[in-house]
Amino acid sequence: MPDLLMRKEIQLPTIPLMPDKVMKQILIILFASCLFIPSAKAQSGTPYIHDPSTIAECEGKYYTFGTGGGGLISEDGWSWHNGAERPGGGAAPDVMKIGDRYLIIYGATGGGLGGGHNGRILTMWNKTLDPKSPDFKFSEAIEVCSSDGMEDQDAIDPCLLLDPTTGRLWVTYGTYFGTIRLIELDPKTGFRMKGNKEKDIAIDCEATDLIYRDGWYYLLGTHGTCCDGVNSTYNIVVGRSRSVEGPYLDNIGRDMFHGGGRMVIAAGDRVCGPGHFGRTIIDEGVEIMSCHFEADFERSGRSVLGIRPLLWKNGWPIAGEQLRGGTYEIESERRGYALELAVDFVRMQQERERFWQMDLTKPLVSIPNQKLEEVNSNWPKGNISLRCGDYMFRPHQRWTITPIEEAGGYLSNPYFKITIEGTERTLAATADKELTTVPVFTGSDEQLWRIEQLTDGTYRIMPKRIPGETGLNTRYVIYSAADSTPTLAAYDFHSDNSKWNLRQH
Repeated sequence: MPDLLMRKEIQLPTIPLMPDKVMKQILIILFASCLFIPSAKAQSGTPYIHDPSTIAECEGKYYTFGTGGGGLISEDGWSWHNGAERPGGGAAPDVMKIGDRYLIIYGATGGGLGGGHNGRILTMWNKTLDPKSPDFKFSEAIEVCSSDGMEDQDAIDPCLLLDPTTGRLWVTYGTYFGTIRLIELDPKTGFRMKGNKEKDIAIDCEATDLIYRDGWYYLLGTHGTCCDGVNSTYNIVVGRSRSVEGPYLDNIGRDMFHGGGRMVIAAGDRVCGPGHFGRTIIDEGVEIMSCHFEADFERSGRSVLGIRPLLWKNGWPIAGEQLRGGTYEIESERRGYALELAVDFVRMQQERERFWQMDLTKPLVSIPNQKLEEVNSNWPKGNISLRCGDYMFRPHQRWTITPIEEAGGYLSNPYFKITIEGTERTLAATADKELTTVPVFTGSDEQLWRIEQLTDGTYRIMPKRIPGETGLNTRYVIYSAADSTPTLAAYDFHSDNSKWNLRQH
């Protein structure tokens, strides 16, 4: 049997007798990773969690539940804090809204607790996820499957899929100790369907998730080692099938029942050990994946909630990257023209040679980019409108995108300001749903931008709020009304007019 720390060994507060060294290591894992110790400084509040459930929305807030009971709440999808409640303790829950109720499923034991794999998986219901609501009351938990600790099976790490084509409710569960299994539940009661027989569908992974898209069922499994901080090698792999019962094959035809799996996300950006995949659809063509990272190198190596754009490449899911601040060309997917200030184009001076009379003995010279101070004295001092044109590395085409974390955010990112490089000239929305640039950034909502990577890898860019309108803007995006005419219009994933590319040159 592999060493405890080379597997997904979840330890709850009552710990059986074991060697002092192992006891110490597991206590460190428990208190650093599973009990959500707050931090004074964090990327997005205090996002400390292990084995998070798929993110669920309830009454305008976001929730995710983790191992050990409890979980995280977010008002905006960006900043997270403790406060979610879930009785029963145990490990690796999942949550799904079915009708007007929320179904939660979790593993009560298993995972090698006390050196064994006798596990139980239970379900329970609640009308709300808000612990402050008068309707907040969980139903009595019921067992839907178990493992006896002797067979090659471990009843832990469950996930839920409500099949959108049939309405049937499926659960996968299991760890490296044996197989990943599939069972069916009654979506009205949360009980196991009468007469249902479990089916083995994968090996060599754990913390699985099932999703459905475009006629395919996808089985996402967590591969590698966990619970070892910055030494954890967790990563998420995937196979797909036309049938929910498999077989689940990867991109080169390997069956996940024989160890196959295509990579979805691995370590990167100073976080390692991604595990426990969850998918959230925000809008058509706008999806995110959630997970935990076993260790964040910038936060004492703690286990943290991770949220990334979810892209689809040739029918396969792959994690996108969080948008970083920097200077970009904002390029229209419609034509490939660049967003720019509507100012005069200033020609650059160059010693030119006729191509048929070149002196190849002359040394080559690097031509510097045109400088801001060479052109901006002729720009208007007030607001300047926009257009799209050929990208030429010019100052009026170079946009610095900067995260403004104190302004809040949304699932995957904080809001950003977008300014002309080297200036405070700021992109802003107007009350008549047009675009302008103002001389100075003030932090007002019409100057803050929600930038989301779409499933095809392009971006939609939308103002936080449109002046004169109530509530946050979730409809209008920067839109190429014609090849050279940017404006604000309703988002349409099927139109390239709504899409932009961010390119660093």
